[in-house]
Amino acid sequence: MKTVNFAVDKDLAREFLQNFADAHGEPKYLNILQDVANRKYRAIQIELDDLFNYKDLDEEFLQRITENTRRYINIFAEAVDELMPEPTEVFSVDDDHDILMTQRAEERTEGTDSNDPHQGMPSEIKRFFEVYIKAFSKGTPLTLRQVKASNIGQLVKVSGIVTRCSDVKPLMQVAVYTCEECGFEIYQEVTARVFMPLLACPSVRCQTNKAKGNIILQLRASKFLKFQEAKIQELAEHVPKGHIPRSMAIHLRGELTRKVAPGDIVEISGIFLPIPYTGFRALRAGLVADTFLEAMSITHFKKKYEEYELKTDEQEEITRLAEDGDIYNKLARSLAPEIFGHEDVKKALLLLLVGAPHRKLSDGMKIRGDLHICLMGDPGVAKSQLLKHIINVAPRGVYTTGKGSSGVGLTAAVQRDPVTNEMVLEGGALVLADMGICAIDEFDKMDESDRTSIHEVMEQQTVSIAKAGITTSLNARTAILAAANPAWGRYDLRRTPAENINLPPALLSRFDLLWLILDRADMDSDLEMARHVVHVHQHLESPSLGFQTLEASVLRAYISTARRISPSVPRELEEYISTAYSSIRQDEAKSSAPHSYTTVRTLLSILRISIALARLRFSETVHQSDVDEALRLMQMSKFSLYSDDRQRSGLDAISDIYSILRDEAARTNRLDISYAHALNWISRKGYSEAQLKECLEEYAALNVWQIHPNTFDIRFIDA
Repeated sequence: MKTVNFAVDKDLAREFLQNFADAHGEPKYLNILQDVANRKYRAIQIELDDLFNYKDLDEEFLQRITENTRRYINIFAEAVDELMPEPTEVFSVDDDHDILMTQRAEERTEGTDSNDPHQGMPSEIKRFFEVYIKAFSKGTPLTLRQVKASNIGQLVKVSGIVTRCSDVKPLMQVAVYTCEECGFEIYQEVTARVFMPLLACPSVRCQTNKAKGNIILQLRASKFLKFQEAKIQELAEHVPKGHIPRSMAIHLRGELTRKVAPGDIVEISGIFLPIPYTGFRALRAGLVADTFLEAMSITHFKKKYEEYELKTDEQEEITRLAEDGDIYNKLARSLAPEIFGHEDVKKALLLLLVGAPHRKLSDGMKIRGDLHICLMGDPGVAKSQLLKHIINVAPRGVYTTGKGSSGVGLTAAVQRDPVTNEMVLEGGALVLADMGICAIDEFDKMDESDRTSIHEVMEQQTVSIAKAGITTSLNARTAILAAANPAWGRYDLRRTPAENINLPPALLSRFDLLWLILDRADMDSDLEMARHVVHVHQHLESPSLGFQTLEASVLRAYISTARRISPSVPRELEEYISTAYSSIRQDEAKSSAPHSYTTVRTLLSILRISIALARLRFSETVHQSDVDEALRLMQMSKFSLYSDDRQRSGLDAISDIYSILRDEAARTNRLDISYAHALNWISRKGYSEAQLKECLEEYAALNVWQIHPNTFDIRFIDA
């Protein structure tokens, strides 16, 4: 076995810190040390990538660092102690550490027994910085199953989802005592999770005088570190079939605390270490030890929208996309391009990702901005695939199914914390998805008792809990995307929509959009769909859509920019929106079996969808086109049902378009109708522009109206 000379390694570490230059030729680590000396940062992160690129280091040194990381952190810390420059900027000495160190320096000059080993100040207490070693950025992280006993003491990189975080607590690093007899300060370094406090003064003076000096632990003078424990669990795709996901304890210290929250998908590099059990657990465990990962660096897989910092090339790409007139369609078609059709559904899902800003009134009342969408449809229309894709695109998303989720699994469970033995709340799916999207598949198969917990989340956006003496309200500001099948497996056209949609009206009215996707036999569309599916199966990618589909990362960057805008509804649109809402109410009152439950929530839904559309255009105000598109989406979501009604009533498309235009002209008491308005009215009812032109020609030939040759505006010939 080769012996290692740590003194030589310390010199190597010092040379590296002094001489390493970044891409611009600047001394990278000397600049970091200067900022640390000026109290701008506390953490010094030494990257293995830099050590690898440094010409004067051999590979053996790198290997020693990765295999004995704990020791080499101390070596680098000692090198930093020697190189630490004097501060160049004035900083306020309001930190207890700085005041104590100044006092200690004065006391040492006055008179301390320099021969006494117990009074030598440990280097830990002098340091106002922390050293971390960051693993190589390249290379795939290990799964929790791949971390074996051979990795103990080494630097490993793992990925997973954070399921629990403890509070940040102080962890003692150096205990400081003062002796009542000799008046000296005694230092005791704490390296483990538990320590035995000193009982008698060990200083040379007390030993010589044979005095058992009474010593007092000085908490104010001792050095504490911020400490937090987190639990990380394997990602679903890494768990072999039939196995339970494994978890690992993560210890976060100092500047790495408060970097993760439950629900985050992270990549953590750290030192894999054993920890022996203490107290009664040690008696029961025998020789078994527990393991944990001492974190060195944390990388988030998906950043939250607020944390996005756009690089210059991303900024340019987003500016270029924003100027594209067809960006709304392109973004929507870039969502799950492998799934054929469903263009309007994809548009709705894009708006779900963008959302509208939350409104808070002066009296504290809140109006939610998140959109809720329910996809109700026949089997095999790719509902679950759409849900999975949205969860991949969203920076924070939780996917769950109806039958497998209990009420506690959705809201929160009360559990005993193994570290502190207190009762703690562990958040369920809706709480983990706070500020994100919660996708619930098989929504119709949930038990009624479990579904009630969703009612409050959808409107109030909180989860109220009264369990085990804990009464609280947790935030669940989440957008809910649900997928459900009709009551009889497939949609039964002989029954009313209310019978087919087996969900209570109280829940239905909370969804902004309820899509009814029916699987109809149609020769042309079935052929197209079959070709699309076969192409995806052969080439593992979607057929060309006529433009370059956008990557999920570009989509996230675009949406994060759009979400920073808070559009307002101008005064001139108030009347237009009010009229549109009242006409929807009138239509519903006339129909024998309602397809939806139109309430004031529907009006708020129209506003939310319009604001989300304005955000996509990076506009500060909502335009009439946004409101029209919101109304069109609401209409298209029930389009298949309306087409059925018309078939039953015996009206063909041309006659129906004529009756729509005639009714609108009579309602507004005008003889002239612009082509744009006519197109808007008939598209709300699910008709196409080609059908409108056919109707205009047919009735112009019958002398019912005249058509302008260029603008296609309509003028009724008043009989």
